[in-house]
Amino acid sequence: MPVRLYDTSTQEIRPTAPGPTARMYVCGITPYDATHMGHASTYVAFDLLNRQWRDNGHNVQYVQNVTDIDDPLLERATATGVDWEELATSQIDLFRDDMTKLRVLPPTSYFGVVETMDVIVARIQELIELGAAYQVDEDWYFSVSCDPRFGAVGSLTYDEELALFGERGGDPQRVGKRSPLDCLLWLAQRPGEPSWPSPMGPGRPGWHIECVAIALDHMGVPFDVQGGGSDLIFPHHEMSASQGQVISGDWPFARHYVHSGMVGLDGEKMSKSRGNLVFISRLLAEGVDAMAIRLELINHHYRSDWEWTPEGLAESTARLQRWRTAVSPPTGPSAEQTLANVRAALSDDLNSPVAIRVIDDWVEEQRLRGGEDQSAPGITSRMTDALLGIAL
Repeated sequence: MPVRLYDTSTQEIRPTAPGPTARMYVCGITPYDATHMGHASTYVAFDLLNRQWRDNGHNVQYVQNVTDIDDPLLERATATGVDWEELATSQIDLFRDDMTKLRVLPPTSYFGVVETMDVIVARIQELIELGAAYQVDEDWYFSVSCDPRFGAVGSLTYDEELALFGERGGDPQRVGKRSPLDCLLWLAQRPGEPSWPSPMGPGRPGWHIECVAIALDHMGVPFDVQGGGSDLIFPHHEMSASQGQVISGDWPFARHYVHSGMVGLDGEKMSKSRGNLVFISRLLAEGVDAMAIRLELINHHYRSDWEWTPEGLAESTARLQRWRTAVSPPTGPSAEQTLANVRAALSDDLNSPVAIRVIDDWVEEQRLRGGEDQSAPGITSRMTDALLGIAL
């Protein structure tokens, strides 16, 4: 049963068609603050895909980066008086610990920008040699006009692109650029900031080329899924696709562009800039069961925008207890059809809320009538573990 996913670029749900190895690249964190619920929602969503592909018999090559040098990281380090490398290391460790407790299967390859600087520099050099990059003062920019398919990922209007570019780290007003949408490839060294040697002079890379270089170097194109939050559609995934397509000469960069929704709190998107964050580590420190957190995350379809509430967490905690109670007897009603229905739900654009209701139905039947099938509790427990990542 092939996994069908909504593709942002075509705006339709289409089957994925990986070979023996399914290849997925999911953009990682910028490690200047602890893992919040928005992070967790995204990585748990793609963990469902990882698990469903594996259940279908595929090997999965899952590559993820970590942006361990960037403006927000340097700004937080300066504000807190902590060395930027120490800050990055501590937050990466915390993120990985949070993901482990949420039972997110780790990527097969996990790369920081700093450790892949040589690869990134080499890719920038390729763009320069192809005539797709130019200088503004001592900085280097990618010319989006070099990719005739630029704009195909997000299908936005020019005005929408321009507004989002300015909001999400771009510099559309910079004088000397050929187009307001051209994005930074290499930032020349600034006083007091870390830098690395390169043929372009000392400096550090722009955001988008980092993921391009890592994906090209470790996966090749086209790979099966480019993933991340919906706030990465533009400019990050649009720019990454264009740069990757210009460098490789191949289209598409990814066969599916898959994006998770945003998590809100008190009526606003949860974000570091707003400071309205719910941290995984703090909930765990308060004694909240990590499986209840994960169950609440997957109780919402991965593409939907939704709001985190204490009431929702309480409901998921109660559900988790009902599920654990239901699988504790030695027998129960047959779970074979339940397993088939859960697989079908997850294959249909990772519809975890439907999968949860299917398990609820089995749990309720167990509560009301029980059953004589000795394999049923074990099947249900293993299914919930392997497919949903919920340990009972």
